[in-house]
Amino acid sequence: MLVEMTELLGRQIYTPDGRLLGEVDNVVVDVEASKIDGLYVGETSPMLVDDSRPTNVPYRWVSAVNDVVLLKYFPKRVSLKKTGPARGTESESAAVPAR
Repeated sequence: MLVEMTELLGRQIYTPDGRLLGEVDNVVVDVEASKIDGLYVGETSPMLVDDSRPTNVPYRWVSAVNDVVLLKYFPKRVSLKKTGPARGTESESAAVPAR
């Protein structure tokens, strides 16, 4: 079954364990390779991503696309942490939520 890129917009994205990540707001395309590179989620679940920050989900993490998008991989939690005062940059890392 073929799905057009515009049909992906607005579809809900679920993690492998069934948690709702958010909805597809845009599709990131690698024009040179003529393939989908990722799915952009503008508002993510605060239970999965710190501050509900926008996230680009690599398309290689997608397991299935039908009425919803199912992922075969997603970190337990995505958080941003500072790498240090000398560098002054932020990096993304997966962290296990506190229980």
